[in-house]
Amino acid sequence: MTTDLAPGVLDALQHQVAVFARRAEQTRLGGVGRVHNSMDRAAYLLLNRLDQEGPMGVKALAAGMGIDSSTVTRQVAPLVDTGLVKRTSHPEDGRAVVLQLSPRGKARLEEVRASRRELMALCTEGWSENERDVFCTLLTRFNTALSDIHFTQPQQVPPAS
Repeated sequence: MTTDLAPGVLDALQHQVAVFARRAEQTRLGGVGRVHNSMDRAAYLLLNRLDQEGPMGVKALAAGMGIDSSTVTRQVAPLVDTGLVKRTSHPEDGRAVVLQLSPRGKARLEEVRASRRELMALCTEGWSENERDVFCTLLTRFNTALSDIHFTQPQQVPPAS
């Protein structure tokens, strides 16, 4: 693949993405105040998807998140154990399991969201509303492109040594 961008721009971009990834992992973008760093990324993403899309099975949840079912099963287990997610039977197929955000999970998710909104406000303090909108649009576009590449590129298998 060729590009018209100067290598310097691409080098700066990959460096800033790497720094962002490190900062995000260091802070877990957990928010500020009492709930700072109080929910890991996997739990937040699972709870958020269940909140936005409603009850669903493990396979649908995994497909929507771009991960395998065994990973979702492993990540959901502690959320069920702590009462943030409920397992129920599928209304049409009693053998199938449906995952649903519990009222406790909804409350906890909103608490974390509020803390993370406060962190985003602090990080973008002094930005105009338009700058925040543009950044969000570009970051969404970047994440979508990464996801598309991940799902359309054949996975490289390292040569045997």
